[in-house]
Amino acid sequence: MEKVLDPFEFRQCVGIPKFTGERARNLMELRDIISVVSDESIFHHTCQYFLGGRILDYTNDFAQWAGESLEERALSEQLSNIDPYDFKDISAMRDKLLNVIDDYLSQFPVPREVISGDEFYFSKTITLIFSSGIAAKNLAEFLMGIKYIDAGSIYYHFYEARVRLGGGVDDFSKWIDEVLGKWELAKKIKTIDLFMHSIEDVRRHIIADVEEEVKRNMEVMQQ
Repeated sequence: MEKVLDPFEFRQCVGIPKFTGERARNLMELRDIISVVSDESIFHHTCQYFLGGRILDYTNDFAQWAGESLEERALSEQLSNIDPYDFKDISAMRDKLLNVIDDYLSQFPVPREVISGDEFYFSKTITLIFSSGIAAKNLAEFLMGIKYIDAGSIYYHFYEARVRLGGGVDDFSKWIDEVLGKWELAKKIKTIDLFMHSIEDVRRHIIADVEEEVKRNMEVMQQ
């Protein structure tokens, strides 16, 4: 009897931003608020940065504000080098953010102030997760699903999963490895650089890798 595989269920993710009431006009205020603001807010401005489809030259909201509003390019680059998925919890990431800002302030202790209306507004996200109604029982069905699911689903399974699962693992590569047994394909997908690509770029890379594997499987079957 043919083994029945656990299907991959694509889930949808929608983020609703909510202002916390905290805002910063300069780097010192940003630093002080980061030290006390909720974990949800830190998560929103770092891990959920890509959910908004904003890439540019930055990897989090703090880096973008430092570069665009404060015009502190060196600091912006240092903040962009922080990988939020490298940390075991938000507390450790918060400490890293504070250390980077403190080191910068030790060199430039009189931070400039932004113009009115360009302050940094601290927010958090109310995240809604629900089924997309799309499931895949094999690689061909997975390929069809990945082509048509919403970008929020890509974010949930490829970005957010790295925090949820830990160890830099995403839902896609985990299922392909553990359920389909295709560890080489899983490795290709797992190592896609999420900081160098937008969500749609990630989708295109996954499609290309999966299409190549599906084609290889068909050639083997025809032999």
